[in-house]
Amino acid sequence: MAIDRIFKDEASEEKGERARMASFVGAMAIADLVKTTLGPKGMDKILQSTGRGREVTVTNDGATILKSLHIDNPAAKVLLDISKVQDDEVGDGTTSVVVLAGELLREAEKLVASKIHPMTIISGFRMAAECARNTLLEKVVDNKADSEKFRSDLLNIAMTTLSSKILSQDKEHFAKLAVDAVMRLNGSTNLESIQIIKKPGGSLKDSFLDEGFILDKKIGIGQPKRIENAKILVANTAMDTDKVKIYGARVRVDSMARVAQIETAEKEKMREKVQKIIGHGINCFVNRQLIYNFPEELFADAGILAIEHADFDGIERLALVTGGEIASTFDNPESVKLGHCDLIEEIMIGEDKLIHFSGVAMGQACTIVLRGASHHVLDEAERSLHDALCVLSQTVNDSRVLLGGGWPEMVMAREVDALAKKTPGKKSLAIEAFSRALLAIPTIIADNAGLDSAELISQLRAEHQNKGCTAGIDVISGSVGDMAERGICEAFKVKQAILLSSTEAAEMILRVDEIITCAPRRREDRMEIFHLFCNPVLRHWIGNGVVVVGGRMLTFKSSNEKPIDFRRAKICSFPIAKVKVLDNNSLSSRASWPLSEGEKEISVRGEKNVWRCHHRNNGV
Repeated sequence: MAIDRIFKDEASEEKGERARMASFVGAMAIADLVKTTLGPKGMDKILQSTGRGREVTVTNDGATILKSLHIDNPAAKVLLDISKVQDDEVGDGTTSVVVLAGELLREAEKLVASKIHPMTIISGFRMAAECARNTLLEKVVDNKADSEKFRSDLLNIAMTTLSSKILSQDKEHFAKLAVDAVMRLNGSTNLESIQIIKKPGGSLKDSFLDEGFILDKKIGIGQPKRIENAKILVANTAMDTDKVKIYGARVRVDSMARVAQIETAEKEKMREKVQKIIGHGINCFVNRQLIYNFPEELFADAGILAIEHADFDGIERLALVTGGEIASTFDNPESVKLGHCDLIEEIMIGEDKLIHFSGVAMGQACTIVLRGASHHVLDEAERSLHDALCVLSQTVNDSRVLLGGGWPEMVMAREVDALAKKTPGKKSLAIEAFSRALLAIPTIIADNAGLDSAELISQLRAEHQNKGCTAGIDVISGSVGDMAERGICEAFKVKQAILLSSTEAAEMILRVDEIITCAPRRREDRMEIFHLFCNPVLRHWIGNGVVVVGGRMLTFKSSNEKPIDFRRAKICSFPIAKVKVLDNNSLSSRASWPLSEGEKEISVRGEKNVWRCHHRNNGV
């Protein structure tokens, strides 16, 4: 006997060709969405949120675009995930990895339509990916031993990374900033010690690198503006209790003198806390929370610079670069680790005052100050610079470098084509398809630049038949150019991640032969508790009245039919009733249960529901 259906009513499933087609279409649609942003002449996207602020983001960063999308297609979500991982691992190549995966699936769709089994295609793709990776390993250049050449490689990689971003017009300037910042890390990939501050005004070229740490706060009135040999206590503690602030409690006093006594006690308590902080032997106190006037006055009298309401990222990074730790209790000064720096002073950037910490304990700490016309420009500049910093920090560890401008794809495609000619059987068709997908990257770069891609790719293919060819697409001149002469370089780690991640994602989607969408979970009927609050004067009406629930408004009708809106009544925290839904459809159905001692029955009627309430008589 056949089973008609095994899933719930609202569940759905797609099998075989329909499932595979849905996966292919979703993945290719995502790749087509971001491929116009690829390359030095790629276009930007405007992302507008649907939230209250209707925020606008202008970007061509693949990971940022895809993170902002709400996607239902499961195959498209796989591409979104590989873009996010690429961004986290190496920082750049987030668009390329999605585009290459989409092109692999486009070629795979044609092979599946030719009745080639997906597992045969996957096997061919694996062979082609291994061949392409080995080709890259043979072509890499490593100049780690020569510091001048290595720095030149880093500058070229930074300029290549920034050439497809908003910073492309000033890429030499920003490449130098990024390389200087990363070289200070001494081989570390922890970018926490590089702070980026955005200040609207001026132009992008006005951005600069500052040695030390800049905190985006002002120095208070009456406090020292300059401190040498600073001992810094970084804290996250409440310094705003010098006034009476009691939540959830009531204080009854018989005269204003008693209130003054309470305030005096609060002040003394705060004075003791400030004295404990001063006892640490500090001359700068940075707090995550507010500092009220009284403790600020005490700190100023003691000649201590007090900085309040520093953002959490700010104090985390400040504690890191000054060698201190964030404290919240001050009873044991010996257990608190203070931060140190040579000089604290107030500086001006544009029209804003900021606090500058120079000579910090962590010597590699630095701050990049970005200037620009608007917040949108600054946000995109920060994303672009962050990508460059990530790539450079990874290249310092893995110093292997490749040429760019479509050169790696052409080299890989040539070797993969040669492999296809040697491979017997249907796998060779999948290997050829892999080669065509690799050629799609330089093709899209040329198309986005408004060039004749067919002409350029045919010229490149002919050039790459010669040994030792370094030709690639020069989108500036619109022709085939020598990538080594133009200094267009990419990190090997980025190219390898793009190749392997896109192949694995395409393989995962190719394996799919069924998509099952689960039925949504229904909310079960359950006890609904309504706490009805009312004015103490109205409580005695509960016994002989009826609570009417109409829509979302709760009203009370007394025996004289006068309606009272509970929202307008004086609220007190006294729960009056518990309501249980008995029947969602009938207006007349009833259920009976025994009343406990001291409870009264109240009828509760709504437009669609009949409810029954119990009111426990608490002697009110």
